Amino acid sequence: MGQACTRTVGRVAAATGMIDQAEVIFEDLQDVRGGGVLFALPALLMNGLLKYSDKFFKLANGYYSLYNVFLLLGFMALARVKNIERLRYQEPGEWGKILGLDRIPEVRTLREKVSVLSAEEKIVSQWSGRLSKDWMNKDPGAAGVLYVDGHVRTYYGSKNKLPRRYVSRQKLTLRGMTDYWVNDALGRPFFTISSAFTTGLLDILENEIVPRLVRDVP
Repeated sequence: MGQACTRTVGRVAAATGMIDQAEVIFEDLQDVRGGGVLFALPALLMNGLLKYSDKFFKLANGYYSLYNVFLLLGFMALARVKNIERLRYQEPGEWGKILGLDRIPEVRTLREKVSVLSAEEKIVSQWSGRLSKDWMNKDPGAAGVLYVDGHVRTYYGSKNKLPRRYVSRQKLTLRGMTDYWVNDALGRPFFTISSAFTTGLLDILENEIVPRLVRDVP
């Protein structure tokens, strides 16, 4: 069944439809690599990582549940695993212990599940908008002053001919996308808008950011 697949009965049961998802069981363990991310679990939950996930997203029944996927992605961000591909160089069993499973999904499996979750851009936008509203309502005073910050993500692939834009840190014009982050007075992010176009900040403010702020700011 693969590396670190120790719960064979549960995997067979999930594959044959006998169970909807694997049972989360945390064992008494020591020296689990990366286990420190569990200290941040309360903060992830407090910020709403799982609050609306099952209301906006659905996954077919299988060994890995929707919550497993969301928590894994959250822990990856904390551990600075920048993309799914880099999980190939991580210990799947160690990560599985952190989630209360035998191992995490294989890279291809996780990529497929993330593709399903992100397929409907409108749903993803509604989910992030709901979370942004919650964050703003927790501290309306901090939402009174907002900062917009643009960051360029360079693209080195060949499948898409993205427009070129100036990248200040490299002092070159490179293909990529620009992420516009909207933060409160304390620098805490509310939401981000990604654009492949090079129309500039004023255009993004007028057509993307301001309409959303009018809708979401308390």
